[in-house]
Amino acid sequence: MEELPADSCVYISGSNLNRVMFGIDIGPAELLLARELECDAVIAHHPAGGDSTLRFPEVLHKQIEFMVAHGVPEQAARDAAQPLITRATMGAHAANHDRVPSFARHIRMPFLNLHLPLDEIGRRLMIDAIDEHLVELDRAPVVQDAIDGLMTLEEFQRAPTRIMVPVGALDSPLGRIAIVHGAGTNGGARIASAYFEAGVGTVLYIHCPGPEVAALQESASGNLIVSGHIASDMIGINRYVAAVEALGVEVVRISGL
Repeated sequence: MEELPADSCVYISGSNLNRVMFGIDIGPAELLLARELECDAVIAHHPAGGDSTLRFPEVLHKQIEFMVAHGVPEQAARDAAQPLITRATMGAHAANHDRVPSFARHIRMPFLNLHLPLDEIGRRLMIDAIDEHLVELDRAPVVQDAIDGLMTLEEFQRAPTRIMVPVGALDSPLGRIAIVHGAGTNGGARIASAYFEAGVGTVLYIHCPGPEVAALQESASGNLIVSGHIASDMIGINRYVAAVEALGVEVVRISGL
């Protein structure tokens, strides 16, 4: 990426950063702790306000890109994603977007968040892990085979959560699989159904609300894998943290790391 996407933001700039705090979710308490621990900056994964909250709905258009890339007709993809984009737009309109950045300004703590870039790294590594496992099979793959591929990643091996298949079954044919990560958030039932209607056999979300799962259980014609939110996020985060540490910067891990 040549520039920060809409869900990532430098809230407070800084320089001469030798020790940084990194957490999946950062609020005023973590910022204050960073100052107490003499950190030079704080990095969050999830949007923490400012432009990354106000512009977050823009990132959801990647849901449309992913669907079209998997064979969903463009208009059907737009129709499936529009309710999600509308909800996010109204939520951004209602949010107190300066709450956490204002705290960082008052304590003079350099602060940024990186969301989509790290999720895209994770998405590609998840695809690679599944593909490398499936290529070794001498039969048509089932859902369990995709999970076995994911389990070669250390983040899933160490996770307190377990990969779930709330829709479909472990021994169901895998078919074509869509890894829907790195598009803001999960797409819910409407977007998963659009994939299924386009012939995708299995959709992977990193999380999915119960009501959306229930809707899919009633009508879905495919499989839904839920890999686990924090474990999946950590795939990209761990690679980024390693790159930062390779620059000689100490990383204080907190809030999910």
